[in-house]
Amino acid sequence: MTMRALVFLLIFCQSGFSIEFHQNDRIALIGNTVIERAQKYGHIETNLTLAINKSGLQFRNLGWSGDSVFCHARSYFGPPQEGFDRLENQLSELKPHIILICYGSMAAFDGSKGIADFIQGYERLLEMIVESANPREIILISPPPAENLGPPMPDLTNYNQNLNRYREAIGQLAKKNHYHFSDLFGAITPKPNPQTENGIHYNDHGYQTLAQALTKTLGLTPAPTTLLNSEETVHLRHAIIKKNKLFFFQWRPANETYLRLFRKHEQGQNAKELSQFDPLILEAEREIERLRTNNIQTGQ
Repeated sequence: MTMRALVFLLIFCQSGFSIEFHQNDRIALIGNTVIERAQKYGHIETNLTLAINKSGLQFRNLGWSGDSVFCHARSYFGPPQEGFDRLENQLSELKPHIILICYGSMAAFDGSKGIADFIQGYERLLEMIVESANPREIILISPPPAENLGPPMPDLTNYNQNLNRYREAIGQLAKKNHYHFSDLFGAITPKPNPQTENGIHYNDHGYQTLAQALTKTLGLTPAPTTLLNSEETVHLRHAIIKKNKLFFFQWRPANETYLRLFRKHEQGQNAKELSQFDPLILEAEREIERLRTNNIQTGQ
């Protein structure tokens, strides 16, 4: 083991601590593509729902493809700051008890020279999160590794080396701020079957791997494989995906320009329909809770 690896291992061990999950916790997931696409597959939320095993959990996926710690991708037609303000407003409204944050995969393309700016932006993001949401727990997640699929796909060895550098920087940031650090990069090992579509974007099998790895890095015991592969869990995952779609349509409506932005004078009256998703989401979460209870009883 190199001295650099030994130092990082020490940092990781010192930064980790037990995470408290309570009944009716609202858990927000923030990050870029790997987080946004998680709602499409449902594996991460399904695994955490079964592993946490608390009633009334509410998961809210606030991932945004191409996003960074500066939140620029979240802006529409305004200045980049608009994206940062958008996330701040959403967190102020949601008030999640636990927030899982996964950034670094975009920044890693800048290599070592971008780490200082990345950490500075991350610090500012964390300050905003604490002020706007005041969560009980904040978990910083390292970006997962890329996958070399061979020609004609590019060789991502150098990119993985950069990801590892950002992983170390995130671990140090977590230790400095006394946050839990989830080392997703270190928890995932190469698999015989492709885990990604193109080396970077994870596929269904990949999200199963991510879900298991994330669950373990949070200090939780994953549900037994027999339960995860059961018909009951398939129903649970589909219910979670359905709920995620409803929430996505509510917080990111396709016609937001007309509903809340500079063309709201034309159709702004229809913005009231966004609140009509609330009972639908609540109904979907009741079904998730029913299926969770059945699954736990089946697995015992």
